[in-house]
Amino acid sequence: MIAERSVAITGIGLSEVGRPAQSSALRLTVDAALQAIADAGLEVADIDGISTYPGASNTGPGFAPVGAQDLRLALGMEVSWYSSAALDSPSQFSAVANAIGAVSAGLARHVLVFRTISEATSRLRDKQGQSWAGSSDEIWGFWEWTAPYGVESPVPWYATYAQRYMYDHGLTEEQLGAVAVNARRMAAGNPAAIYRDPLSLEDYLQGRSISWPLRIFDCDVPVDGSVAFVVSRLDDAHQLFNPPLRFEAIGTAMGAGGLRDPLSLSSFGAEKAASMLWERSRIPRGSVRVAEIYDGMSILTVHWLEALGFCAPGAVGAFIEGGENIGLKGRLPLNTGGGQLSAGRLHGLGHLHEACTQLWGRGGARQVPNEPDIAAVSMGAYGLGCALLVRED
Repeated sequence: MIAERSVAITGIGLSEVGRPAQSSALRLTVDAALQAIADAGLEVADIDGISTYPGASNTGPGFAPVGAQDLRLALGMEVSWYSSAALDSPSQFSAVANAIGAVSAGLARHVLVFRTISEATSRLRDKQGQSWAGSSDEIWGFWEWTAPYGVESPVPWYATYAQRYMYDHGLTEEQLGAVAVNARRMAAGNPAAIYRDPLSLEDYLQGRSISWPLRIFDCDVPVDGSVAFVVSRLDDAHQLFNPPLRFEAIGTAMGAGGLRDPLSLSSFGAEKAASMLWERSRIPRGSVRVAEIYDGMSILTVHWLEALGFCAPGAVGAFIEGGENIGLKGRLPLNTGGGQLSAGRLHGLGHLHEACTQLWGRGGARQVPNEPDIAAVSMGAYGLGCALLVRED
């Protein structure tokens, strides 16, 4: 049996999400964790594992303010297994992948997975709060090669991907804008979303340019917040409150880059993770009824839709144009909670939370009709990515 199929999500939690939040990062983490544990019908003492990404880190202001040890001490937890996934791992979902491995190997029965971010607060304290390159005193890693040219965040980097995709496939600015407009439309039904006011295509096109062709509405929204999940052994999951949401398949392959596979400006490696996903799945693509696709920038959503095979190569623009196919009643409802472009940047883990919300029929005004039973979720960029298929057991 494929390991992930013996593991299920049994509870979810979401803290206050704000710009900034009224609570500390640790308080937000505790709130999300306790929600997830209670949602599963468990007590803190039942949790015997913790998994997070990337652990407490100073890699970027507000990027990872809380680690596994912080949460363990705050809740007085006794755990037999824990993990803080490194940045050099298969995306933010590495914390989920590690939890799946631990549960399927018998190292833990109920693992609490969480991701906390406080970038909104950091922006208030530090004008360079969104500079991934570091500060005026220190520049980290490979950014030392880009910062001298004014590239201190991923936006100019992925603008080159967008330019190349437009050149290769005729993607228009209006078609790219459909991702952001759809996200805002979905966010209107999500009380927790940061931006819920209507956004028209004209509003999008008039938005401030950040790095052509990416505009302000193509970029995710820095927030403070925490999201948490309980990942349980499937046998135990059947005894808990919620119908188990089983992991049907996972894809974590490392993507583009290297001497034998030069980095392509038309791909960031999602194809390899997607290929692994479908090779491990018993479910055809056409059975997926809702997709929560990474939108750190809108062009990443375009790439993932193609990589996952939901659109033929070069056909994403025509598929998303106008938003009908990706709306709540469309062929593939997309980022139903508003995604990171409107609901806020919980660094992708918000997408998994929304997938569970949809599968459990908790979406309210944004619920996909007829309650979907299979969701695709994807995460990551830079050649490091991960994709999941989650389904009702």
